[in-house]
Amino acid sequence: MSDPILSVLLITYNHEKYLKQCLDSILSQSTDFEYEVVVGEDHSTDSTRNILNEYKQKYPDRIRLLYRSRNYGRPTLNVYQTAMACRGRYIATIEGDDFWTDDHKLQKAVDHLEAHPECSGCANPALLVGEDGKELEDKSVLALYTWDRDEYTIEDYRRADIWPGQTASIVTRNFWKDGLYDYTVIYRAHDFIDDAWILMFALLHGPMHHFEETMSSWRYVVKDDGENWNSLNQKRDRYIQETYFHVAQMYWLEQYRKIDKRERERAFYDFKLGTSIFVKHPSAKSWKLFLTVLRYDFMHVLMHLPKPGLNIHTGWWLPGELPEVEEH
Repeated sequence: MSDPILSVLLITYNHEKYLKQCLDSILSQSTDFEYEVVVGEDHSTDSTRNILNEYKQKYPDRIRLLYRSRNYGRPTLNVYQTAMACRGRYIATIEGDDFWTDDHKLQKAVDHLEAHPECSGCANPALLVGEDGKELEDKSVLALYTWDRDEYTIEDYRRADIWPGQTASIVTRNFWKDGLYDYTVIYRAHDFIDDAWILMFALLHGPMHHFEETMSSWRYVVKDDGENWNSLNQKRDRYIQETYFHVAQMYWLEQYRKIDKRERERAFYDFKLGTSIFVKHPSAKSWKLFLTVLRYDFMHVLMHLPKPGLNIHTGWWLPGELPEVEEH
């Protein structure tokens, strides 16, 4: 296949129960252009690779498999390396337990982006489904993804607490190799959080169009022994994790944009939260968090003292070399 118009960026790890539905929803897309499916497989311990090999045999010219020699415990690194391997002019993102519900989703996105070069991407509402693929009655988890206007901008992202779509609903221009920004922050800043970075990267290139149609499904499963993102995230200290993430994102963004009133309010909130966590639960872990919000949020963002070094943020990860990836 010559360079495709669009690349589907598929991230998967231990998704044997759901992967076939995901792949079928991708491969059933009706388009008048060529697209590839680039799969970042993070060394699963179940039959995920067997399923991928089976589909690769059926679709050898459409599917590209990126296999890692071991799991690095950092899904965001998998996202980055898979994105860098995508050749398409556009990228549609999806995880191995989600699926699309409209066979024309990719065509609609590409048609809009071709006609509107000022747009950086497209998004759409998603259904929230359970382990069995049936829609869940509790819609509260979708509150973050209930944007109701046609356009979503970087200013909306910086000020609103609502996003235009969940990961499996987003199609963006392929910005990953343009050199305008340092995209390695996606894996350096956090091991798990990638959707917030992808959305912000795209919006720095222009507004995002929001379709009214529901064209994707987000599988939301939380189990004590689950290995999916939502299950693992429940076991983490959410407030500490999100505070570190806000610091990392603001630290990175101020290289390219001035900090505004909304972000100063965010810094003040994070400073109060970090201080409260340390006072109520003193430990070495909460002390590090307190030092981070003190030196960055309070002293730099609020008091306008010089920007501290990266070592204030214990979440930054700077590997000497990226792990090897073998393509099949």
